[in-house]
Amino acid sequence: MAGYREVRDAIVARITSQQWEPGDLIPAEQMLAEEFGCTRATVNRAMQEIADAGLIERRRKAGTRVVRREHRGATLTIPLIRREIENRGQRYDYLLIDCERAPAPAAIRMAFSLNAGQSALHLRCLHFANSVPYQLEDRWINLEAVPEARDQDFAMVNPNEWLVGAVPFSSAEHVFSAGIPDPEEAELLKLRPGEPVFVIERLTWLNTDTITRVRLLHPGHAYRLTTRDNDPFNPVPATG
Repeated sequence: MAGYREVRDAIVARITSQQWEPGDLIPAEQMLAEEFGCTRATVNRAMQEIADAGLIERRRKAGTRVVRREHRGATLTIPLIRREIENRGQRYDYLLIDCERAPAPAAIRMAFSLNAGQSALHLRCLHFANSVPYQLEDRWINLEAVPEARDQDFAMVNPNEWLVGAVPFSSAEHVFSAGIPDPEEAELLKLRPGEPVFVIERLTWLNTDTITRVRLLHPGHAYRLTTRDNDPFNPVPATG
């Protein structure tokens, strides 16, 4: 029997992949319960979380529909780093530096709502453009929210690509800054001492569950960020 998280994630995936488009009427709870082999109460709990995240609108007697977004503004999605580099006409390469399940530091425990002593998955990896370091990725994945990450071989696929393809999300927070890397980071990025980096820090959630926190460092002299006034509702298929 499917649990409410499985039902929730499957429904969110259908919305974010636009299998169910803005304005579409979602099947009744009883139909979904039969499809997923669970109780109607399980479906109701999943639907309530999705509604709380702002992805669907539930109206008595009118049914449940995917939310239409009427506002316009600068839209940031979560890009595939491989595509970003290949779109520049450059060759993409990837190197996994570290991947371990480790006790989460205080900031990560707070972000993931973990108790003291609980662990999370910590990864560091490098992305290259024409054999030159393009991005240093330092990522924590919440194993309570994404338990399947335990068995993923991140030496074969980078975490950005895996998360975007496999794990839906409902919201994200981005923080942008400039900084000076520590000596190890500078060495990995092949930078001179004191050379600045452009930093993107991102948190992603599925409803109330934090999925991942990542810190992305780019050589400051070689990185540009572009945003575009996009469609009013442009859901992202998953998190990276």
